[in-house]
Amino acid sequence: MAVCCDLEADINGEETFLLDKKIICSFSGRLSKLFGKSTGANRNKVIFNDFPGGAENFELISRFCYNKGEIDINPSNISLLYSAAEFMEMSKSVSGNCNLLEKTKKCIEELGYWTWPDLLVALKHCQEMQQVATSSGILEKCLDSIVGRLAITGEASPCASTSSPDSSGLRLSCDTRSTESLKNSFSRANWWFEDLSVLSPNLVEMLVKSMVSRKYNQVIISRFLLYYQKSKFFTASSDEKRQVLEIVIDGIYTLDPSCISCKSLFGILRVVLNLNISKSSRNKLECMIGSQMDQATLDNLLIPSPSGTSYLYDVNLVLRFLKAFLREGGWRLSPTRMKKVASLMDLYIAEVAPDPFLRFSKFLALVVALPDSARDCWDELYHAIDVYLEVHAGLSEEEKLKICCALNYEKLSSDACVHLSQNAKFPSKSSVQALVSQQLKLKNLLQVTKNSKSNMDSPCKLNETRGKAKKGEGSEQIVLYSGRLDISGDSENLRAHLQGMQWRVIELEKLCKKMQAQMAKLMKSKTPTTHSTARSLPRLCS
Repeated sequence: MAVCCDLEADINGEETFLLDKKIICSFSGRLSKLFGKSTGANRNKVIFNDFPGGAENFELISRFCYNKGEIDINPSNISLLYSAAEFMEMSKSVSGNCNLLEKTKKCIEELGYWTWPDLLVALKHCQEMQQVATSSGILEKCLDSIVGRLAITGEASPCASTSSPDSSGLRLSCDTRSTESLKNSFSRANWWFEDLSVLSPNLVEMLVKSMVSRKYNQVIISRFLLYYQKSKFFTASSDEKRQVLEIVIDGIYTLDPSCISCKSLFGILRVVLNLNISKSSRNKLECMIGSQMDQATLDNLLIPSPSGTSYLYDVNLVLRFLKAFLREGGWRLSPTRMKKVASLMDLYIAEVAPDPFLRFSKFLALVVALPDSARDCWDELYHAIDVYLEVHAGLSEEEKLKICCALNYEKLSSDACVHLSQNAKFPSKSSVQALVSQQLKLKNLLQVTKNSKSNMDSPCKLNETRGKAKKGEGSEQIVLYSGRLDISGDSENLRAHLQGMQWRVIELEKLCKKMQAQMAKLMKSKTPTTHSTARSLPRLCS
């Protein structure tokens, strides 16, 4: 049978094909409508500027037509053939049962029975023709099949209460396994990481969404995202790295916070610092780190300041972490978590205090960032302030007072209060406040000690104690400074007042220790350790 070449087809400007118009039109509704029943001897020409798959795919379509509707449909060409069949309108209404659209649809319906390698091949080609594959629905079905296969074949099923992003492997159950079992479990859980690491960031984003919707184990998802980031960074350009990081951060942000460790988040942050990722992704990363601030270490927080700034460490970033910690935790923040963060911040403030370029406003923001209840003792913070005031001797009196007003003098130890009262770097008002606070604490302690002693003494024992006091020891009395202190005079008078108050504080401490020792002896004498002691007690009262 003679074959004529009366149709010229220009495909996307890539290649021109000479075809038999009658044969092609018998399978393509689009060309059939275009040329109708024209059988003129003149050659016709058609130009396609947006043919899916280009010249290579058009050649496959042509072979299908010339082979009377026979073609090998496989994972590597199914997405291209389906999209081309839709484009050329190769439906049942044109060519009956020998139509390409029906054949490809039937293969797509059987996609769930494909082998894992076939699914990967199809997914790879969908990636190359993502727009076409997305519109045709092949990509979504392929991803669903991939995730479904992972859910079925996933041998590791960690218990939600025992899974941890820091563990060396996934647990097969909620009981304890050996190290070898954990390693084997993890290897079974991540066997697919390398296969899917070739996907584009957009496909990974779709994959993660599908996994989350099907309640796939989120610890494994977070590990895959970290693996994907590292594997892509070996050969990626700066723009590609930025895109990968944004997808990874956005993906992790959709997971449960417990699925990834604080250490891993800081690892991502170190990479982010060198790339200009979107503000949205950066905010998400900072929020995730802030919510786990109680798990951070000092080394994690010592992040160099951005280029163009003079101060040593990025204090603004740490302040944003703290803000996220307080915001994300809200009323759910336990005292234990709060105290951990406070201890960490004391270390951090002590580390940044010697920086001569650290501005007063930033240092003050660090000092007042956490609520007063976060610290049981303020000694570490006092020492950091002491260092800062020494390095920044040029601060005004008003600025010094603002920093010192942030101190809780009631939570300073006696040694810290005494040191502060003698510290010339601190404003005079702070020195007075520290000593007054310490006096009040000691006065209350003395009162409590006296009350406890009075309650514990029996009448007869109390008389005996009073008798001893009259004969030998005598009663000691310390007069506390209770007058109104005038700090408006010269510095010499003020210093004299402070020294007098300091002496009274020291004497009061001595008296408290002596009374506590007497109480201890009294309690010991009241404890009936032997029968003879028990018998002697009534005679004391007689």
